[in-house]
Amino acid sequence: MEAIARPTEPTLDPVRVFRLLGDETRLRAALLMHRRGELCVCELTEATGVSQPKMSRHLGHLRDVGLVVTRRSGQWVHYALRADLPDWLHQALATLAGEPAFADDLERLRTAIARHRDQCEQ
Repeated sequence: MEAIARPTEPTLDPVRVFRLLGDETRLRAALLMHRRGELCVCELTEATGVSQPKMSRHLGHLRDVGLVVTRRSGQWVHYALRADLPDWLHQALATLAGEPAFADDLERLRTAIARHRDQCEQ
């Protein structure tokens, strides 16, 4: 019996990844997911002040290159960075997440998580 080939996560091309993360909205979303793990679109929109359609479009770009994975829970879609990120990307995101420019996003995210966590799981 022949084994069935399972799809694997695409290899992340550094040039393509950094080109995508050159967009402020995508970078901010990636940094928030790097710090907090899986997040609902509503949490990301509240933390960044970006509209839901715009955030969903940007998350779709990150998903299309294999940077994020999704999980649906009822009407909500949750996004997370893929579990097997290469070290070079972990290091870049960890360094950038410590920058003061992103501190406000993290604080707003804490508030959003407290407000939305129960509703996002329905």
